[in-house]
Amino acid sequence: MESLRVIDADTHVDETDDTWVYVPLAQEEFKPTTGFPRNPRPGLPLSRYWVIDGHRKQRKIRDDVKSRTTVEQRELLDVEARLRHMDELGTEMQIIYPTLFLVEPATRAEAELTITRSYNRWLAERCALSHGRLRWVCVPPLRNMDEALEELSFAKDHGACGVLKKGDREADRWPSDPYFFPLYEEAERLDLPICFHTGTGTPDFTSTLDIGPGFMRGKAPVINAVFALVQGRVPHQFPKLRFGCIEAGASWVPLVHYSLKRSHETFDQSSGADFARAIGKEPRYEVADDVFMANRFYITCQVDEDLPMLLKYISEDNLLVGSDYTHQDQSQEHGFVPKLQERADRGEIPQSAVKRIVYDNPKAFYGL
Repeated sequence: MESLRVIDADTHVDETDDTWVYVPLAQEEFKPTTGFPRNPRPGLPLSRYWVIDGHRKQRKIRDDVKSRTTVEQRELLDVEARLRHMDELGTEMQIIYPTLFLVEPATRAEAELTITRSYNRWLAERCALSHGRLRWVCVPPLRNMDEALEELSFAKDHGACGVLKKGDREADRWPSDPYFFPLYEEAERLDLPICFHTGTGTPDFTSTLDIGPGFMRGKAPVINAVFALVQGRVPHQFPKLRFGCIEAGASWVPLVHYSLKRSHETFDQSSGADFARAIGKEPRYEVADDVFMANRFYITCQVDEDLPMLLKYISEDNLLVGSDYTHQDQSQEHGFVPKLQERADRGEIPQSAVKRIVYDNPKAFYGL
């Protein structure tokens, strides 16, 4: 059998000290530095943290065996080493998301702008060494919309293929707030999808322990983004813009479809709907048979989820898969191609779904 071409739709880079090389001298106060606990608890793994604008942010120390990567690959210290590993894995291209920026790292606009700008330039420079095999997702400084739009333009010109967005309150606003419409408009113009990755717009300065943000601060914001955008008719206002739900699994798809439909039907029978019609307003939103395809949502699934059931609610044309490369948590998805193929060979999913999920769909979503 001919081997499949593979685009890994969700991988990561661990930020390193070199990530901040583009911080100007005038903004040196915002440059992240590394700290270690003064009195580490006996028996606990060694930990460290970033210090950003006076706050601590987690900086993980990963295990090579558990993550199945080396520090040179994780931090892009050796791009060729990462490419060789991709060859071993049978991966043609990786889409790179950040680690630090999955949870809002700063509350001051000046600090956010300084570190996101340096990150984007550093990652663009590292990925340029890969000859197109490493593509990246831009981190916009959303507390300053004018600067954010400039970052999108830079990113598009330097190999980025998406824009990171939080699904809860980011820059103190929900994702359907008109404040973000210039971002969506510019992303649409540049053919860059909006990528809602697991994470939160609420900063976490509470701990250096390896505990993660949990469901409500991790996966729930991604799900909330779908509700917010569909109910706010945002996809309707930006008809060519694509949206991604990354690393939150797909088992929530039936719940979202049902809830949107139920909410719409209930409102349609209410006096509120009668009033809206009387004053000539459109209904709040529409619910198509496949609400995800109709609104151009692409969703990463886990290969052991109930895919036959999920395909009743979402098209195989709107599913992606990613390995979570470099991270070592429950989203780790090693060997996703043979696992999907095994399910197709058993007749659980269509054979056509495998190629679409591992190559065609990420190619279409990221505009590659």
